[in-house]
Amino acid sequence: MDSLSPGQARRIALAAQGFADPRPAAEPDRRHLRRVLGRVGLLQIDSVNVLQRAHYLPLYSRLGPYRTSLLDGAVYQRPRELFEYWGHEASLLPVGLHRQLRWRMADGHAWGGVARVAAEQPALIDWVRAEVARKGPLTAAEVEADTPRRTGDWGWNWTDAKRALEWLFWRGEVLVARRNSGFARVYDVPERILPAEVLHAPTPAPQEARRELIRISATALGVATEGDLRDYFRLPVAGFRAALQDLVDAGELIPVEVPGWRQPGYLHHAARLPRWIRAGTLLSPFDPVVWRRERAERLFEFSYRIEIYTPAPQRVHGYYVLPFLLGDRLVARVDLKADRAAGVLRVPAAWSEPGAPPETPAALAAELRRLAGWLGLAEVAAPERGDLARSLAHEVRAAPV
Repeated sequence: MDSLSPGQARRIALAAQGFADPRPAAEPDRRHLRRVLGRVGLLQIDSVNVLQRAHYLPLYSRLGPYRTSLLDGAVYQRPRELFEYWGHEASLLPVGLHRQLRWRMADGHAWGGVARVAAEQPALIDWVRAEVARKGPLTAAEVEADTPRRTGDWGWNWTDAKRALEWLFWRGEVLVARRNSGFARVYDVPERILPAEVLHAPTPAPQEARRELIRISATALGVATEGDLRDYFRLPVAGFRAALQDLVDAGELIPVEVPGWRQPGYLHHAARLPRWIRAGTLLSPFDPVVWRRERAERLFEFSYRIEIYTPAPQRVHGYYVLPFLLGDRLVARVDLKADRAAGVLRVPAAWSEPGAPPETPAALAAELRRLAGWLGLAEVAAPERGDLARSLAHEVRAAPV
């Protein structure tokens, strides 16, 4: 078994995610978006908008400021290059992966309440499917408004109608045509969303499809444990190790040891090992670099927990905290909020990591100014608390956005 040092593993992982690629010299375009998607494989969606929607941030972290309409167009305008489905949680995925995920569409829904409605009220499922086909695109609220009310033994309430839509979405029988102004899904039938060549592409056997998803995960991660590879597309345990072994036998994955890793690593055969990573950017809590917290700790010695759902008095670092990547290390974390009414990027807290280099405050201040400009905010407020607050405040005052 080959071996890698922790630093080598870290640089391989960041290069696989696109952080060794040069930033665009001009305004990023569709080609740059495709390059990033080719690296990361998918973008996780999250509805929290205290700073910026989660799926926009990984592109910013790799490309710098770009027009978010670039991503919107790739997802919601023809010819669509991405579609919404369950990848790593709710995700934006290349349309070519539709065929690789049909085994998931054929499986039962993981949520018991949704599966129960499908089993107990097949007439509801049929009615909702027909309603979307006849009147779509429709939001869940519009479907609920048209739902027949209870008459005798037949009928259902609005929560059941919503669960029926969720069941049909899981099954791929309805997809997302767009998001409305409130970020609610607007559903339509696949025939009006995906290109015909995507819908009619042959369906691979489930094990073949899962093997391809592991291959994509390995490319995006560079070097990874079994758990990392399985987590990327939330693959089931059944059949995983056999598919993984197939890729090892084919020479696509190379077993490696990394000091400090409790499990063996698997190195993608085409992974790059750059001499250095020259990054200086903030990462979304839902960025692939950190979304598996165990991997973030293993690669960066960075213990990270999102505290959105933690009561305010119990939060350690803040509500919406972004790690700061400088070079190949996570050197700080900042709690951020876009105060759009005031035109200010607020910094409720800023914290340094052990061993953070002395240039951290200046580099982070430059990144905060860049982020504020991208968000259309005119000012970066002084940090309110944290061990990095004072030095960062000095650097933030040194130059305007």
